Amino acid sequence: MRADARKNHDHLLAVAGAVITEQGVDASLRDIARRAGVGLATLIRHFPTREALLEALLRTNFDELAVKAGVLETSREPDDALISWLRDFVACAHNYRGVVELMVTAIEDPESALHASCVAMRAAGTHLLTRAQAQGLARGDVDGTDLFALAGSLAWLSDQPSLAARADHLFEVVTSALLTPSPAP
Repeated sequence: MRADARKNHDHLLAVAGAVITEQGVDASLRDIARRAGVGLATLIRHFPTREALLEALLRTNFDELAVKAGVLETSREPDDALISWLRDFVACAHNYRGVVELMVTAIEDPESALHASCVAMRAAGTHLLTRAQAQGLARGDVDGTDLFALAGSLAWLSDQPSLAARADHLFEVVTSALLTPSPAP
């Protein structure tokens, strides 16, 4: 990609990220283009569909979550690494209000532009869960799909105005149910 095209692409992503953070995933593409100072056709040339735009926004965040999972695996105890990663996932999903439904749909649809990013992110969380389970620090009856569903549910809570104040408390409730007591030394 030419340098000027990359600059325009990055500018569109930055503006889209701000608009979607404010208005949610159903934000008007026309509004995004207008705020970026371009025509709708220019936005569509870079991102032919809403899903393609969301995938470009989320891919960076999900890639960072996957990298962070690797860092946490080597720097923290398994239970702490899992909870820290889960907290980061919830915060990432919450940044783009309404994205949870798209993620759940995309993970089941290999043709979705979001599929690969969602699968990689779920795999990173699953690896941390499996590591904690191997040490006896997390429930054995939970798998990566369950973890993904719990994380999505926790992110959804933060999107609900009447429940947002309870989100941190409910995160603690859910994560304490996910973890088992530490084995005695």
